[in-house]
Amino acid sequence: MPPLIFVLNGPNLNLLGEREPAVYGRETLADLEAACREEGQVCGVAVEFRQTNHEGVLVDWIQEARHAARGLVLNAGAYTHTSIAVLDALSVLTMPVIEVHLSNIFRREAFRHHSYVSMAATGVIAGLGSDGYRVALRALARRLAA
Repeated sequence: MPPLIFVLNGPNLNLLGEREPAVYGRETLADLEAACREEGQVCGVAVEFRQTNHEGVLVDWIQEARHAARGLVLNAGAYTHTSIAVLDALSVLTMPVIEVHLSNIFRREAFRHHSYVSMAATGVIAGLGSDGYRVALRALARRLAA
């Protein structure tokens, strides 16, 4: 059975393809999920892909990952910059966590330059669009195989 990686997405990512396409691209969340599942097959990992607009649900899923998954790819959306609750949930994990952002958060508004998620993440990928998720899955698959 291949190792399971959770790919969790926070608020407004359900609007991909519609919301600010100049920033986030034209791919939809369904396109992103399909790309992650395809990459997972190539890398020999199973992918559990989820999205929520609710902070508590995201925290619940991170806590669930403690026992269900071997790695985590997280795009917490705006909660990246605001949620100590997400940070606290991540701080309990003993698995590798890759923080992903579709846009380069450091080329955007100043409030986006701070990430609570980064304080608990193994690595951060920003600005590569959906390719960032693929890179994150490859990196996790390599770490899990080592």
